Amino acid sequence: MSHYEGDLRAPDGARFAIIASRWNPRISDTLVAGARATFAAHGVAEDAVDVVRVPGAWEIPAAAARIAAAGAHAGIIALGCVIRGDTRHFEHVADGCADGLMRVALDHGVPVANGVLAVDAQEDAERRAGGSHGNKGEECALVAIEMASLAEKLS
Repeated sequence: MSHYEGDLRAPDGARFAIIASRWNPRISDTLVAGARATFAAHGVAEDAVDVVRVPGAWEIPAAAARIAAAGAHAGIIALGCVIRGDTRHFEHVADGCADGLMRVALDHGVPVANGVLAVDAQEDAERRAGGSHGNKGEECALVAIEMASLAEKLS
């Protein structure tokens, strides 16, 4: 039986896209900075990473679908933050975003790393954006690199 596994070396010439919400900018900007630094630390040139800003998490899947359909990127990272409020709006946005991102990945065959935080409080987001739980932007960049590597090996 064969064994396939990606590694943390991006395929030659690979481009990546970071789609980030402008909502909750203190968190989103920290996630983007972490992702960009991780790409750079793993040999991905700065000009091979496109950053696309959208109003909020709800808009991320639509942007991801357009990017994936164009076929120029080996991986897409979605970054943002949805914080629970007093209404069910939180669930609609967080679940809709996650479902949309999975649909993009499956429909287009492009790895999509979901780094859209869905948290109960601002403090929870801060812990995941450079705090005690690390930086989910960094983790998503690693996922994107590894999945792009794996996709190349599987093709």
